[in-house]
Amino acid sequence: MGEFLRACRSQLTPADVGLGPGPGGRHRRVAGLRREEVSVLSQVSVDYYSRLEQGRERHPSPRIAEALAKGLRLDPDTRNRLFLLAGLDPHLRSDDTRGHTHPELLHLLERASPSAAYALSPSFDVLAANAEARALLSPLGGVGGVGGVGRISGSAGVGAGAGASGSAGGQLNLIRALFTHPQAKSYYAEWPLAVTASLYALRLNAVRLPGDMAIADLVADLSAGVADFATAWRDGSAAALERAYGTVVHPGAGRVALAYRVQGHPAAPGQRLLVGTPAPGSRSAEALVYLAAMTER
Repeated sequence: MGEFLRACRSQLTPADVGLGPGPGGRHRRVAGLRREEVSVLSQVSVDYYSRLEQGRERHPSPRIAEALAKGLRLDPDTRNRLFLLAGLDPHLRSDDTRGHTHPELLHLLERASPSAAYALSPSFDVLAANAEARALLSPLGGVGGVGGVGRISGSAGVGAGAGASGSAGGQLNLIRALFTHPQAKSYYAEWPLAVTASLYALRLNAVRLPGDMAIADLVADLSAGVADFATAWRDGSAAALERAYGTVVHPGAGRVALAYRVQGHPAAPGQRLLVGTPAPGSRSAEALVYLAAMTER
């Protein structure tokens, strides 16, 4: 797979993908794209991409493989070859994330209004969200989907790991956003608590689902490129997340405080539905209604 990736990037120039010539101008020492440029295009960290090319990592998740295929502008046949080299089914698609949500959790999500409800994968990808949750999480990424339920995709950005948007391949991941989004520490009113609780759940999923490559990819990528994550992951201190209280500071509505109920399903290990409810009659309740109304316009 490493040779295949090198061959793919060697066939592209910065002009082919809308990038400037970069350092060295026209006198580039590298044929085709640099690894750093592939990282920008695919929103996969330079370190993780380098390990793929060098053969130190051989099994990217479908999400990462799809991001690389899009970044390298692969045609359908070449994309399928990349998936086969990665040991993946070429028919896997990462863009229909709502279809991965367990039907019973999705049923509960659709009926959670006026609470904010969203479904998370074991690696903290946002699989589906109602209008309230999409509005609440919108500062961390763009809002997608139609009707009352949709998915949230990260906005374009460049930074450590998946970039400043907290996404890889366009999908919002709350762990990435927590550590790489430039406004994360101001958005989460209690950022250290959010880190402790989120990493507890992620670590638990990693133990219970040792074959989940999306978790392994996420941990490897952020450990290599984000010092705060690497330190917190090594530290190992944690707090249970069966019921949590969280406050965010939304740029359009101010402080919103919610009490969260977390629910899973035996048929979907590691998948969680989070339902955040404000205190009745509170300013947070008013803010959530306002945000949802603005999102639905």
